[in-house]
Amino acid sequence: MTRSTPHLHQGNCIQLPHDGEDGPFYQVIGVDDRGDRCWLRRWPMARQGSPVFEIPLHQLQGPSKGQHRPVLAGRHEG
Repeated sequence: MTRSTPHLHQGNCIQLPHDGEDGPFYQVIGVDDRGDRCWLRRWPMARQGSPVFEIPLHQLQGPSKGQHRPVLAGRHEG
């Protein structure tokens, strides 16, 4: 867990703040709170797979109150 993203865990699905409420979901692949970064992939995955990309944790903070978009409960198994 991190101070900037206290509820962000591997396997969670999130929406990125800049995508808006109707934006796509991304699955959290890994979190490096010491390096202030995490790895995401688009969810649900495409048939041929979804590429993983790195994003700084501070970019997951929403525009208000410094919180990231809601995290869906549970892990998604594919």
